[in-house]
Amino acid sequence: MHIKALEVGYLQTNCYFVTDEATLDTAVIDPGADSNAILEYIEQHKLQVKAILLTHGHFDHCMGLEEVYEATKAPVYMSHKDLGQQISSDFFGSDWELDPPDDTVFVSEGDEIEAGALRFTVLETPGHTPGGLTFMIEDCLFTGDTLFRLSCGRYDFPGSSALELGHSLEKLRDLEGDYEVFPGHESFTTLDFERRFNPYMLNPWAL
Repeated sequence: MHIKALEVGYLQTNCYFVTDEATLDTAVIDPGADSNAILEYIEQHKLQVKAILLTHGHFDHCMGLEEVYEATKAPVYMSHKDLGQQISSDFFGSDWELDPPDDTVFVSEGDEIEAGALRFTVLETPGHTPGGLTFMIEDCLFTGDTLFRLSCGRYDFPGSSALELGHSLEKLRDLEGDYEVFPGHESFTTLDFERRFNPYMLNPWAL
């Protein structure tokens, strides 16, 4: 399995390409902006996009969704809990609203997503938004804006909840074993490192 991160948009969101190297089956996670760059990478590497996964509904994680969906026709997977409510666009001075394709698949805790040869498990990790998701595959976690290296997502936006984010950080902390962590912004990390040094994982109830 190969993982490529492409930094997109002015908020420098990590858009991920998770690819099975034998088949080139690929899941695109959080096509936040710069859809031309995303589609160019897909074409250049002859990727077979089988799924588009959204960790949450903030604009910086899905503004490129429409173009990537139209080009690939890959099914979109997200939580329904980030639909139909204002979840921080006003904070950024934008009236943009998430409008996913009609055939979007809404997933919840424990669901499995098949993206060709790839298999993801869904963990519900709300707090940053009501519908925050973490996607688990093999020993990797794609945590969106729930868990960052030595930090965590903001919980002062409309729809955010410090209590729910604390629960989500505790859920990730208590997973068995170690995982590589691929967050929605900034650098990669590991779960063991965050368990040891991240103050928000050491004491999630101090949020």
